[in-house]
Amino acid sequence: MNRGRGGFRGGRGGRTGPSQFQQGPPDTVLEMGSFMQACEGDILCRSVNVKIPYFNAPIYLENKTQVGKVDEILGPLNEVFFTIKPSEGVVATSFKEGDKFYIGPDKLLPLERFLPKPPQVGPKPKRKSAGGARGGARGGFGGRGGARGGARGWIWWPWWI
Repeated sequence: MNRGRGGFRGGRGGRTGPSQFQQGPPDTVLEMGSFMQACEGDILCRSVNVKIPYFNAPIYLENKTQVGKVDEILGPLNEVFFTIKPSEGVVATSFKEGDKFYIGPDKLLPLERFLPKPPQVGPKPKRKSAGGARGGARGGFGGRGGARGGARGWIWWPWWI
């Protein structure tokens, strides 16, 4: 079992449990796009799905054989295109226009993720102030900051002068 570099003071901590990385094709696949053309060894597709694919998401044929991975996502939100970086042994020019490509349902993002959020109506929540009972700064000598090179809360004066 592979453990992280746990540790003290800034270590990343150990990992628990087995890896959740799923290998192999998913149980079900959804239609993602149709072949448009081959371009510089990549496959250019028009999306037929309302959701947006993850980068590097595996792309399959209908029989769940992996063709490649999503390389780039192009176009506006209402007309999405994407390119597929073919797997080893897959030739981009071997497909013809209209061929369908599929994706696992867990590798799709909803369109709302890319739209601006509507402004929320209602009172703004009050933020909690940091510090002590009166909400002031915690500890230290006086205020924070100050002029560059100037006094920063207390003045040090050499008493022997």
